[in-house]
This record gives sequence, structure tokens and C-alpha cells, in this order.
Amino acid sequence: MNTILIKDGLLVESDRSWRADLLIEGETIARIAPVIEDSEVPIGTEIVHAEGLCVLPGLVDAHTHYHLVSRGTVTADSFVQGSRVAAYGGVTTVVDFADHDKSKSLAAAAQERIAAMEQEMAVDFALHQGVYGIPKDLIPQLEVLKATGVTAIKIFTTYKDAGYLIEMEGLRELFAACKKLKLLVSVHCEDDALIEETGKNHTGGFGPKDHADLRPAEAEYRAIKQVGNLAGELGMPIYIVHLSSARGMDAVRELRAAKVHVVVETTPHYLLLNREKLEGKDGSLFVMTPPLRKQMDNRVLQDALVAREIQVVATDHCAFTKEQKLASRDCRTIYPGIPGTEELLPTIFTFAVASGRMSLSQMVRVLSTGPARAFGLYPQKGSLHVGTDADIVLFDPEQNWTISAENLHTAAGYSVYEGLRVMGKVVMTYLRGRLVMGDEVYLGIPGEGRFVAAETSSSYK
Repeated sequence: MNTILIKDGLLVESDRSWRADLLIEGETIARIAPVIEDSEVPIGTEIVHAEGLCVLPGLVDAHTHYHLVSRGTVTADSFVQGSRVAAYGGVTTVVDFADHDKSKSLAAAAQERIAAMEQEMAVDFALHQGVYGIPKDLIPQLEVLKATGVTAIKIFTTYKDAGYLIEMEGLRELFAACKKLKLLVSVHCEDDALIEETGKNHTGGFGPKDHADLRPAEAEYRAIKQVGNLAGELGMPIYIVHLSSARGMDAVRELRAAKVHVVVETTPHYLLLNREKLEGKDGSLFVMTPPLRKQMDNRVLQDALVAREIQVVATDHCAFTKEQKLASRDCRTIYPGIPGTEELLPTIFTFAVASGRMSLSQMVRVLSTGPARAFGLYPQKGSLHVGTDADIVLFDPEQNWTISAENLHTAAGYSVYEGLRVMGKVVMTYLRGRLVMGDEVYLGIPGEGRFVAAETSSSYK
């Protein structure tokens, strides 16, 4: 059994940070103490000196789409490449997405995705299961899904033409079933009717810059209120994915004022980028759904994050190559999605911690502990507790570097943060006690990533 002693680092959890030594035995954290002497550990123990480094629990990217087959193509980052990107970014667990093949049961769709990911993932993963319709045997299907280890579903309030939208009568049945089984409902919130009406009344063009007008922030507001009111009526929590706008935040605050339990996720691009990025010659590279908003929206979401109104920051990593993205200038046909897993930690550290607006512990809460709790993975993931998985990141908070396509590892071939000067860099990433990235060398092994069977979301507790 391998043993690793990490000495003299600053350990950071969501509620505290302290200087201590940490001992890994096999796949788990065996001991934490102010000082662990070399003489106290077995002969042959690897000693890692972490002076000046932060020792973080492995990040949990709660929203990824690796190897997503969509619109007649497949995303650039496979499970193998996605794992590589994750390891370089200090992400040891991702919550990926299983599509809903209506010819199969929900559990069968999830099991097929799990089997495919187990073959190629080099970091651990959990799933949320897409639901695009209401099967006649809904509750039995959800029961089997839960037994499979998938305790979260994802629905859309848009994309009616693609067959994703569930009408209100079906939503009520689905929400009631999920409450009964304590399954977390996560929602992509854009009001389809308003988007359709906006499109009919639109008199402008359909370039990348028009994307933000065709999918207005008001659509996010209306959809959040709709699903939030239903959740409140049924007395259950609701999880809002990739919140993009000030209007969306308005809806969240109104729901919380009405005592609805709303868990909110946003992304670095909605915190840091605005719709001006859509106006350049490479505007297609910045098209995602929901679209980028105004600088005012950035500021509102930043303030909400600092004020702890946002519980999770994830990436919605859905990477297409530069060539795939630039093949169209029509926002209706541009492949929507961007890479982002590798940039998650440095962008949030730079914006929030290096600036003094948040503590290291607050950052760990939204990048690791918060998502682990929301998706029923805590404390196995998202903590530095003795006895839990030794998913550990050694992070240098003093290292300055510039994000560029040349120093990232996505197959997309570009970054929406190109040229951004950031502070903080991952030095080592351990997955269950095994080094998967160290000193810029990738050591991940396809197939070593494991499916993490989720427990009930903390939102129900």
C-alpha cells in the first residue's frame, strides 16, 4: 500500500484553513496532525514538501459534457481528453450528463453512459440524468435510476423543437415523483415561449452578437420563477444550472423570499465575460446557451457569489474545436458551448480570492464542498476528512501566468479567457492517493476513473 506524507502545507476546507501535515495511505486520507514526523510513517513513504502551497480537496466540476454527441457531431474533448483537462485544473470529480434516449429506460440510459465513461475516464465522475419526457412507469424508472447511484435529473424549459421541453402537466408529475424519492431536479432555465415570441418579432440579423437578444435574460427570469414556484408548491428544493443574468438572480431572490429552497450554480464565463465578446470576428467562439449578458450582469452575479447567494461555480464544459465553432456565423447553427474545466480554479481564485473579496475557504465551498453536497457526494468528495478519498490538490497561490491555448490541454484549441493574466496554478493533483498530474506532467490512466454512486442531495436534509 502506497503512503504519502504531505508536509507543511496550508490545508483548506470550506469552514477553515490551517497548517498541518496530511498522511495518505492507499486511496484515503489516514491522518492529519500539526506535525507528523518522518519517523512515524512507514519506511518508503513518499514525502511531499508543500511549503507555500495550499492543500485543497479535489475540485468537483458539477456541470460537464465530455464526449457529447449533439447536432450530428461530437464535442472535442473525449472522456480521455476531458480527464486530462480536469487533472491539470485540479478537478478530481466531474458531474457529467447522460442523454435521455426515449427508446430506453432512464436507468438504462444512465448505465450506458456509466459503462462508456468507466472505460476511458481517468478522474472520478457522477451523473445527472436528462429527462425529456414522462414515461408511463415514471416512479419505477426513477427508483431504478436512484438504485443505480444517480440521484439527480436534469430538465430543460426550452428546446421544444429538439424534443427536450416538458410541459407543465408533465413537470408537476415529474417534480412530485422526484420529491417522493428525494431526487434533485436541476434545470436549464429559459422560457421557450418567450424565446419563440422574441424570434418571431426579431428584425435584426442572426450573427453571434444577436444571440443575446434572441435569448433574453427575461426568459431566464420567467423560467426560474415557473419551476421555482412549482418546487415551492410541492415543498422541495430546486437546482438552477448556469445562472447567467441579473434578472435570473432577481427570480432566485424572489423565490427565496417565499421560502423556496433554491440552489444556484453559475460559471466563470457568466461572472467574467460579457456580450461584447460576441461582436468580434471570432464571435462564434463565445456562443453558448444561455448567452453572455452585459457587464452589469457580471457585477450582479459577482456580488451574489461573494454574498454566498450562489452555492456552486461549475463550467458547463462543452468544448467544440475552433474549426467547428467558426464554421458558422449564424447563431442558430453555431455549436453552442465552450471549454472551461481547466480554467475554473485560476479564474475564480484570481477574481475572488487574490482580489480579497473571498477567502480560500469560501472558494473551496463553491468549487468543491458545495457541489459535492448538492449532488450527494460529500464527504467522500469535497472534503479533507480522515477516511475519505484522498482527492487532493496542491495549489501555488503566488504563481502568475497568462491563459492561452498553448498552455491549456483541451482539444478545442482555444480558450474564451485567452490573454487573461491570472494568479494561482495547480502543482499536483491526486486522485484517491495516486498522482494524476504533477509538475505539468500528466499521469492519468484511462479507465482508472470510477463512477461515484451518489447519496441523497444535501438539499433534502
